[in-house]
Amino acid sequence: MPFGTDHSFTTSYRANAEGEASTLIQAHGLYSALGQDAERRQVAYRELFRHELEPELMDQIRRVTNGNFVLGDGRFAREIEAVIGRRTVPGKSGRPRKYAEPAS
Repeated sequence: MPFGTDHSFTTSYRANAEGEASTLIQAHGLYSALGQDAERRQVAYRELFRHELEPELMDQIRRVTNGNFVLGDGRFAREIEAVIGRRTVPGKSGRPRKYAEPAS
């Protein structure tokens, strides 16, 4: 069966932007708030994807995605760390610096 003819292969973009039926994709509350009817929601959703992201932002998204880190400010990172109990931002490279003990 060619890709796209079986609704189980519908992408969220096709469902949200084009109204393609899917048994797997459920409308999110934020999506529902984009418009009063399906046509308005689809137009508003397509508008979200009209412009390309800046290359620097794309690089940043790739880095945090590949490292399993969060994308956000320091406060957001600390809040997520508290919830999941692990580091959410990259650490410094290399071993920790050894400090010499003071001479007595």
